[in-house]
Amino acid sequence: MALETVLLAVGPSDNERAEQLARTLVDIAGPADAKAVLAHVFTDDEFESTLKSLGVDEPSDVTPDEVARRHATIRTISRRIDAEGLDYEVRGAIGPHGEEIVDLATEIDADLVIVGGRKRSPTGKAVFGSTAQEVMLSAPCPVTFVRGE
Repeated sequence: MALETVLLAVGPSDNERAEQLARTLVDIAGPADAKAVLAHVFTDDEFESTLKSLGVDEPSDVTPDEVARRHATIRTISRRIDAEGLDYEVRGAIGPHGEEIVDLATEIDADLVIVGGRKRSPTGKAVFGSTAQEVMLSAPCPVTFVRGE
């Protein structure tokens, strides 16, 4: 199976591993000449907070895609993949992280999803949940997990 579309899902805690996620995306999508889709999923509170930090007064003036494009983590990753000449687009969504990532992977017919995360104890997963775990169990395609360094 050839890789045509790779979805890189970026979340609120991925700023620390943006370079690592970008490197993984370039290493996978580059040789396959696959299109990359960078996605940032916001909860309602995260979206409102990001709007404030970006100085957006009227939420109806911007779409989640525009806010995602302006988000620092996406910009860091975009610079890296621009330097590599990869074809990509940026998508934003508002809702439960795992559910929105799986929905987007289905919508764009992704051949692979890349998610970041950190190692958690079984108790941590049970109490706090795990977006990466939900994506790995529900995605319509293979998932590559990038653990933070």
